[in-house]
Amino acid sequence: MGEPNIVLTRIDNRLVHGQVGVVWTSSIGANLLLVVNDDTANDPLQQELMSATAESSGVGIRFWTVEKTINNIHRASARQKIFIVVRTPEDARKLIEGGVPLKNIDIGNMHFSEGKKQVTKYTYMDDKDISDLKACAEKGASVYVQEVPEDKKQSLEEVI
Repeated sequence: MGEPNIVLTRIDNRLVHGQVGVVWTSSIGANLLLVVNDDTANDPLQQELMSATAESSGVGIRFWTVEKTINNIHRASARQKIFIVVRTPEDARKLIEGGVPLKNIDIGNMHFSEGKKQVTKYTYMDDKDISDLKACAEKGASVYVQEVPEDKKQSLEEVI
């Protein structure tokens, strides 16, 4: 099979919620939300809540582990316009290192936690996050912050 049609990858601690499931999905023309997160792939309650959001947008949704994504993404149909949502920069780095062709990585919400510093209104990072994001950029991905589609993209270099 050919290369999967991944229209966007977004890092968002909340994974799929109204903003991702409705606003982003329609603005990029995606027809499949692929939530790539090891914990969520094994949590039926989280899946149920996110599935309701996807259904309201009229798009399909899948919940895969990082490993399953690496092993199966290249089987995607050309008609699938895939919107990958991950929880952390580490998940994105693992996907790229596993051969998943992520071209555009949008950094959305990354919540505050101990040791993280604020880099934008909704984005907090620590050294590991920055290292993982730089690794993605070094592999050829365009990495930027864009909270909503109407916002101007801020490159990784602008925010760190």
